[in-house]
Amino acid sequence: MDDTTAATAATVPATQQAQYRGGDKLRTLYPTIAYLRERARRHIPHFAFEYSDGGAGTDGGIRRNWAGLDAVELVPRYGVMPSLPPVNVELFGRKYAAPLGIPPMGGPAIVWPGADSYMAEAAQRARVPYTLGTVGGITIEKAAELAPDVLWFQLYRMARNDHWLGFELMRRCAAAGVHVMVMTVDVPVRTVRPREVVVGMGGSKFSAGPRMIYEMLRSPGWLMSLWQNGQPRFANIRNYAGEHASVNEVISFARSEIGGAFTWEEIARYRDKWKGPLALKGIMHPADAERAIALGIDGIWVSNHGGRQIEALPAPIDVLPAIASQVGSRATVLFDSGVRSGLDVVRALALGAHAAFAGKAFLWGLGALGGGGPKHVIDLLIDETRASLGQIGAKTPADARSVVIRHPGVLAFPPV
Repeated sequence: MDDTTAATAATVPATQQAQYRGGDKLRTLYPTIAYLRERARRHIPHFAFEYSDGGAGTDGGIRRNWAGLDAVELVPRYGVMPSLPPVNVELFGRKYAAPLGIPPMGGPAIVWPGADSYMAEAAQRARVPYTLGTVGGITIEKAAELAPDVLWFQLYRMARNDHWLGFELMRRCAAAGVHVMVMTVDVPVRTVRPREVVVGMGGSKFSAGPRMIYEMLRSPGWLMSLWQNGQPRFANIRNYAGEHASVNEVISFARSEIGGAFTWEEIARYRDKWKGPLALKGIMHPADAERAIALGIDGIWVSNHGGRQIEALPAPIDVLPAIASQVGSRATVLFDSGVRSGLDVVRALALGAHAAFAGKAFLWGLGALGGGGPKHVIDLLIDETRASLGQIGAKTPADARSVVIRHPGVLAFPPV
């Protein structure tokens, strides 16, 4: 068996394993991200799936993100492309194999223990960006060992003691060789995600009750990974909570440290201290993009936090054209929220992004296939991106911007 088969065989029913022994038949079992989502729903504990799948309110923001992408139509041109196009790109002066990547995610190890390591390893093998989150399950230093060529880091606002912890994490990133620093600006307040609350994941403390334990026992593959990788934890801030801090004490410490949205003055301070590429994640208005560029920001990451903070925001795909037009060639434009396919990646490219990031797709991949899930998701997205570019007659990812587009949901903004 190849590496993917070996990594996933233990998490696929025995009746299906014979279908891909002697060759990679995962495309037969899970040909799209949607199939991974349905497999994850049945494969992992219910609380883990609800944590990965839900959003703010009644999931209206998630549905709007999907609908916004689905509504974008691309008009192909034929007779210009003899073969499938290359999909390699350059982002912030570094070459990557495709215009897609793994965004920061909070607590992916809840979905599959060890998730952060599996995603970092898969991204390194494929040469696509991997963004470790502040509340990720592995340390910056460990992530740098696993993904030395593709590692980015996401930073939340931690303003206590004059941002001491934020600057300390930034120092560790510089020492570890992190390439891009990503500051998240779209979490000004904490919000409630009802599906998490109902399954016991929404409180300030974690306690596995009888229902959770029952769900774990029904998911032996998940339990085995938990035994192998240990309990999910906030690895990067755990030591600052105290040498012998319990899980709940670490959670309490994190909640006391993380909060609010970065002010422009604070962003300027971080810009002065970080010598590498710096991106702002959560930009939804051209005026904010313009102000960021004025401060020397290198990357504008268009996102509504995947619909997980508030469900009333427009779909990022609908504000992307105005922001990309405002930015022009002065910064790299990144995109996330709702990406479920390589076609969605191409839609984002056509509307002005340089790369698109898929979050839930990787969580569903982990939930469906365990440690082998991230590799399969990357393979699907790269192949779908290449095929979609070829189908519309684009010779490179950048050529997608030249196609004719029908975009009914696009938002117009007043001049900045």
